[in-house]
Amino acid sequence: MTSAVRRVFHITAFSWYAFIVKYLTDKDGEELPEGIFVYGGPWKYLTFLNLLVQMAFFGLAAVNDLQPGKEGKSILSKFKDLLFSVFAFPVGTFVVLLFWAIFAYDRELVYPAAIDTFFPPWMNHAMHTFVLPVLLGEVLVQPHAYPQTKHALGALGIVGLAYLFWIIWVYISVGIWVYPLLGLFSTAGLVGFFFLNMSVVTLLYLLGDKLNSCVWGRDTNKSTAETK
Repeated sequence: MTSAVRRVFHITAFSWYAFIVKYLTDKDGEELPEGIFVYGGPWKYLTFLNLLVQMAFFGLAAVNDLQPGKEGKSILSKFKDLLFSVFAFPVGTFVVLLFWAIFAYDRELVYPAAIDTFFPPWMNHAMHTFVLPVLLGEVLVQPHAYPQTKHALGALGIVGLAYLFWIIWVYISVGIWVYPLLGLFSTAGLVGFFFLNMSVVTLLYLLGDKLNSCVWGRDTNKSTAETK
């Protein structure tokens, strides 16, 4: 993949996510359905946090593209690869798969119909559909160095627990679950649901590692290869 195509892809993806994030933050304060942005605004939704991760990654990737010389050796490049491999790909893919699985079963559990009045269908797809093809595109345009699996999964576990405590805190504070689905679980069920989700995220991390190896070769797992 040529460097010009890679740069255009990264700049376009960053601009797209920046636009979506601004659109959502501008909605904060408007008269939305009860509970949508109460306490924490959009910051309590995994979907929104994922959009921030995607925007941060593609912003770093765009800046890294401007670096002369062997980009794989730079600190920025290594951090970029870490962000993509451990968070952007597995979490972004997880958001898409889990959202549409629950939506197909009963959308009221994850994206109530009342929201359609405030967020047009294209915004729903921007948040929950287009993320996946953009991530797959990134796999194709550039190789990524993956860290040791135990370190990556440790980081994912810490972040996952932090988010679990955050949504529990929101519930304790205002009595509203971030997603209606969570209100169906007992305490034990909530813990089991969390571990099930973390297992899926783990598998998606391993899938990203495998895809990276298949497209670019196994050596990219240790160090980022130069794009030709």
